[in-house]
Amino acid sequence: MFAQLVVFVFAAFKGTSPSAPRCRTASCDATRGARNSAEPKVSTIRPDHRDDLCQRAEPLLAEPSRRVILAALASAAALSAPARAQDSGRPPATPNNAPPEPRRGSFSYEAVVKQARELAARPFDATAPDLPEALKALTYDSYREIRFRRDKALWRESGSDYRLHLFHLGFLHDRPVQMHDVVDGNAIPIPYSMALFEFGKAQVPQKLPVSLGFAGFAVTTTVNDLKRQDELISFLGASYFRFLGRGHRYGLSARALAIDVGGEQPEEFPFFRSLWLERPNAQSVDLVIHGLVDSPSVSGAFRFVVSPGQQTSVAVTATIIPRKPIARLGIAPLTSMFLAGEGDREQRTDFRPEVHDSDGLMLNTGNGDWIWRPIRNPKVLSISSFQDRNPRGFGLIQRDREFGHYQDLEAHYHARPGYWIEPAGEWGEGRVDLIEIPTQNEAFDNIVCCWTPKEPLPPGQPSEFRYRIRTISTTETLHALGQVQSSFAAGEVVDEAAGQVRRRFIVDFNAGDLEYYLSDPKRVTVATAVSRGSVAGTIVDANVAAKGFRAIVDVTLRPGESTDLSLFLRTAKHALTETWTTSWAAAAPQPAPPQPASAPPGGATDPAASRN
Repeated sequence: MFAQLVVFVFAAFKGTSPSAPRCRTASCDATRGARNSAEPKVSTIRPDHRDDLCQRAEPLLAEPSRRVILAALASAAALSAPARAQDSGRPPATPNNAPPEPRRGSFSYEAVVKQARELAARPFDATAPDLPEALKALTYDSYREIRFRRDKALWRESGSDYRLHLFHLGFLHDRPVQMHDVVDGNAIPIPYSMALFEFGKAQVPQKLPVSLGFAGFAVTTTVNDLKRQDELISFLGASYFRFLGRGHRYGLSARALAIDVGGEQPEEFPFFRSLWLERPNAQSVDLVIHGLVDSPSVSGAFRFVVSPGQQTSVAVTATIIPRKPIARLGIAPLTSMFLAGEGDREQRTDFRPEVHDSDGLMLNTGNGDWIWRPIRNPKVLSISSFQDRNPRGFGLIQRDREFGHYQDLEAHYHARPGYWIEPAGEWGEGRVDLIEIPTQNEAFDNIVCCWTPKEPLPPGQPSEFRYRIRTISTTETLHALGQVQSSFAAGEVVDEAAGQVRRRFIVDFNAGDLEYYLSDPKRVTVATAVSRGSVAGTIVDANVAAKGFRAIVDVTLRPGESTDLSLFLRTAKHALTETWTTSWAAAAPQPAPPQPASAPPGGATDPAASRN
């Protein structure tokens, strides 16, 4: 059963309206996977340790001519009508032998929306091409042996810095996605060829059909170094995609949609049926991608405009057409991993102090409040919902950038990006959901956040959402307030006589204007609120080492109760920091162990009886 609680965001002091966002927290004993309904079969899976295309040291060889690829395409039996028209209906040259002007095709985002509407009007088709048994049997390690050949990268003749690489089918990636290269408005299917890949020690058939398809793609460009191709963005698995800014390493992922994450029924995973990439040219700055999403409950059309840089951004347009009402439809979902953080003091055998892709959920509410919610690895499934109207931003952030706090030379957790989502237009009423799932393995994604509309989207009707996702390394670029540097919680102290449980919470703030107040620390106080229980005491100390302040708050509850705690630093006139919030469930009283029944003399427990 879900216990529902409310966290207050101090509307009276911060000048917000009574509709200020509130947090509803729920926990249950069920444990569900954030990314898969069951954890992957192979325990060695670490998505961040996939061999990124940019890290391979092989020289870039000459790419085969695009004419060769198009010729192979023309001979394939599965050619689409637009591709046949392009290859067969070429107009004659002009009298002066100048090349003719290219004819513009009809591909557009509106065409993808039309396909999505047609899909939604029909029952979901769950059939998928049957993969060869050898590809199904690939293990994680053998699948990693299959690599796209860098010298076969597409678009090398386009004059742009972008290169297109493709992922092979096999292992968990058993559903092909139809890949298209869009040239002058013509969507040209990309045919499969074994010559595009190196197979290493992987045991695969000697021949595979040209209609096999691909699992996804990655695009590289000169994001970090003008002399080196680094991976910029990749689409692989269901509707997952992830991208990098300058100096980042892969960590969390984004998704097109999320359905029933943490719900009572198994999670549904929408997937890309088709992807179209507009071929860039020498003048192209942005990369444009289109996707057709499908699942039993919904279909949708997506457009992604990728702008690489220090903070790579992806502008998303999503047209969603449900087949039926969906109670838990996640818009702009993010998926991450949190195994252990600074506040975890339980006995661990891992030498690394912290292991996580993200350490907090950041919110910028429709009323302008900034909220920081530290992420946890809970003992039971936890769902926290932050009610809002027209949110200004939310995202999963890796705020701690110190290598010494992770000590991982392989995973580089200190270099993982945060993803910050900025909605465009009015999204109406709804909530930002944070789902935290227990895990004992860093290989499994256990954190999800998304926007959930208050009312289900109308079936059969297109609903459009627009937003921008950008990579960030620090939240100091988001607002000028002081921010949470770290937070801790002491162990519970039980007062049996009073029937209460007390716990101390410690939050360190820095940045903003806090350093200015170190010369007169008495001007800084802490504002607190709890949804249940009481605040037994507060302390604010100057923290010169952090160039900020430390807030200490003692909270009391009755055994078995839960509460949500929020706090921020202030002066008499205004708030100095963002709001820190968390939830706490006090341990339930443990029943006394049963006492052994006393046996009468001569009974079974009498030593004299056992000798007879």
